Amino acid sequence: MDRFEQFSLLIFEISKQWHKITTEEMKAFGLRGPHSLYLLTLLNAPEGISAPRLCEVCDKTKADVSRTMATLQEKELVVKVGDNQKQYGGLYVLTKQGVSLAQQIRDRTNLAVELAGRDLDDPSREILYNALKSIADNLKEVSATSLTEVAQKGKKKNEN
Repeated sequence: MDRFEQFSLLIFEISKQWHKITTEEMKAFGLRGPHSLYLLTLLNAPEGISAPRLCEVCDKTKADVSRTMATLQEKELVVKVGDNQKQYGGLYVLTKQGVSLAQQIRDRTNLAVELAGRDLDDPSREILYNALKSIADNLKEVSATSLTEVAQKGKKKNEN
């Protein structure tokens, strides 16, 4: 198996298992797995966050953000505040109940990550996270420009 295939399969397996865990965890709250991403994002933005920013941060479409925020508002986990209450205006903020739920989700996700990495010592974990960040940043650069352009930059960099 070549490096790309091994890397892709491992990342896919991690992603698949993570989605499986979040789906199961969110059932207890009457929600779906993807709702956890929104709740954790809102928890990290106590001042509120706009729909366009949610699209950007969560890498979701306007339609997905609208549907999800409507569900979370119906469950009284999120409210919309601000002068502009139009569909994509205003800011979404967690309610007290939403903050409590998001904190529970954060605690559960931290436990899942801790259990997933239990075989790694701290230096190995740091190396892993740094390597994954580097890979993610580099892939983001490749997807924003072109594979050929980034490869040529890398060649020039290595030549110097």
